[in-house]
Amino acid sequence: MDVHVTLPPPIMVSSGLLPTGSLLESLIQISNEVTTVDKIPVTQYNNVSTMVRRIKLLSSLFEEIQETNTQLPPSSILCLTELYSVIRRVKSLMQTCKQGSRLWNLVRSEGVSNQFYVIVKEMSRALDILPLSLLKITVDTREQVELLHKQVKRVDSLVDDKEIQRRDELVQVMMSSSCCKSSKSKGVIDFEKVKVIMAQIGLKTPIDYEEEISKLEAEVEKQAGTGGLIVVSNINNLISLVSLSKSMVFDKEDQKTAKDEFMDTYSQHQHHQHHYPSTQSTVINIPDEYRCPISLDLMQDPVIVASGHTYDRVSIAQWINSGHHTCPKSGQRLIHMALIPNYALKSLIHQFCQENNIPLTDPATSSSSSSHIERSPSMKRKLPEKAVDHISATKTAMDTVKKTAEFLVGKLAMGSIDIQRQAAYELRLLAKTGMDNRRIISEAGAIPFLVTLLSSHDPRIQENAVTALLNLSIFDNNKVLIVAAGAIDNIVDVLDSGKTMEARENAAAAIFSLSLIDDYKVIIGSRPKAIPSLVGLLRDGTTAGKRDAATALFNLAVYSVNKVNVVVSGAVPLLIDLLMDDKAGITDDALAVLSLLLGCSEGLEEIRKSKSLVPILIDLLRFGSPKGKENALTLLLGLCKDGGDEVARRLLMNPRGIPSLQSLAADGSMKAQRKADALLRLLNRCCSQSSKPVE
Repeated sequence: MDVHVTLPPPIMVSSGLLPTGSLLESLIQISNEVTTVDKIPVTQYNNVSTMVRRIKLLSSLFEEIQETNTQLPPSSILCLTELYSVIRRVKSLMQTCKQGSRLWNLVRSEGVSNQFYVIVKEMSRALDILPLSLLKITVDTREQVELLHKQVKRVDSLVDDKEIQRRDELVQVMMSSSCCKSSKSKGVIDFEKVKVIMAQIGLKTPIDYEEEISKLEAEVEKQAGTGGLIVVSNINNLISLVSLSKSMVFDKEDQKTAKDEFMDTYSQHQHHQHHYPSTQSTVINIPDEYRCPISLDLMQDPVIVASGHTYDRVSIAQWINSGHHTCPKSGQRLIHMALIPNYALKSLIHQFCQENNIPLTDPATSSSSSSHIERSPSMKRKLPEKAVDHISATKTAMDTVKKTAEFLVGKLAMGSIDIQRQAAYELRLLAKTGMDNRRIISEAGAIPFLVTLLSSHDPRIQENAVTALLNLSIFDNNKVLIVAAGAIDNIVDVLDSGKTMEARENAAAAIFSLSLIDDYKVIIGSRPKAIPSLVGLLRDGTTAGKRDAATALFNLAVYSVNKVNVVVSGAVPLLIDLLMDDKAGITDDALAVLSLLLGCSEGLEEIRKSKSLVPILIDLLRFGSPKGKENALTLLLGLCKDGGDEVARRLLMNPRGIPSLQSLAADGSMKAQRKADALLRLLNRCCSQSSKPVE
């Protein structure tokens, strides 16, 4: 039975974490506030309702943990603290969707959906370090949390296609009116269409319309100080549309008067729009790539962040200054906070503005537009404070990880077997997510202790230690530290005779990771048991283990001396068998290794012995992946060269051989075309010598 380690109070106090009891109470309270929401907002309905279900499940977890009344492992405290932050942001975003304007939320649908996406990804990263096996919870709850973890990791997009369709229909209605005005005909708005759209987002009575107008007016006041003229103009258009729609839908007797009044007002807005493009412009169709993914406005000063995505400077600056250190669009952690000007895109946007008679605003002098807030004199004193706040918040998070890592390393060094098992497991989880975590753990001195634990007689300690080293090795600097600590011999021992299959397979993955450095290919290959053990795993491992073994063998075989050892260890027949094993699912990996082994005479001779290989390769020319087809061609070309007449004859005799080659020569990738052409020429020469022309 695992013994729970008590986290000393100084760590929690100095890092700013709440004590465990208060943290769980706070989690349960804020979860209840989210899950007992009386009415799900119509806009973002799917995202809100799904998030409520997820937090209900987590709330059950929090309550069970509280009922056990036991001390928590350090990594679980980190996880729960992160989840508290996530749920608090969910609550805030739900309130925005519920209390704000429905139309404005519809217009900003993609931006709001992206905010939900970022939150889901942060939830996934928090759950990455939750040590479920160390928590005293029921099997049912554990399985539900594991399922939730898998679900949030698989999320790719949270944009609701139906909401996007409604938004586009609304924009189309407004654009059609604009087109009618520009053609000097009477502007005609399809109010039946507008009524349907309004009903879809919950505006069905005159009171609903009045409340929506009030919320839009409140949004105007809010955006006037932050969103600039562009956004304000958008919202004013929506106010005009709702006002006239209310008159047309609910006051039939005053239709003409209301319509005339609206068209006058709407015309004024369109005149204003001529000068300031809107988020969903009713005059100019702004290309999506010119819009900021956060504000959805036309970008004035596009900048690139560390993830490679582009945002308007003011929007991403506000995002970073509010304490976020992830890319809003991808959810990827930003390794630095520099904002790099995107001059190419800025030039294209300026050209677009000139072509559409949109005045260019000088970022250095404008203070009315939100795009230039950070440059206005009144803001110059505030931004440094926000920057300091962000740095301070990041430093606090890193200090928390540092103190937790130091505490766990101390337990590795001095603890009992049970405590070492738990500490190694928590370090394994902590090293699973984030380069900063991997760096901090190594700086805390974990690597030498983990290397020592590879020789442990306890299966779980050994498994956790080798997996923790695998996770740490993803950070390149740690590769050097791991090898310097003498880990290679110990990792090879685990690979050869580890106490669990998972330990052996993760040892193979660790060898793959370390062998990415060329010098270590030589060191690992020189260990007598390294390559034979990988070949053994290729035969006996699970699907994941066979893949790890194949990729490790590929890395090692890049070094010429290792090729012979791979062949001598019996890898070739196993790799050929794996080409036919659909369940193994490592066809491309096996092909890649076989292609490398052609580079030594022993490998070529061993591969030629197979009578079943040529038909398999011909099938892969037709049904394989693009990379698989290229490697299959490499193998066939290598086998047919230098005395490979028998292989060439078998290829010619197969009715699918030549058509497959001709197809790749015409439609394959550049490499496939080149190799297919070379192989066809070689076969033609072979036919000419035997007076048997190739069709």
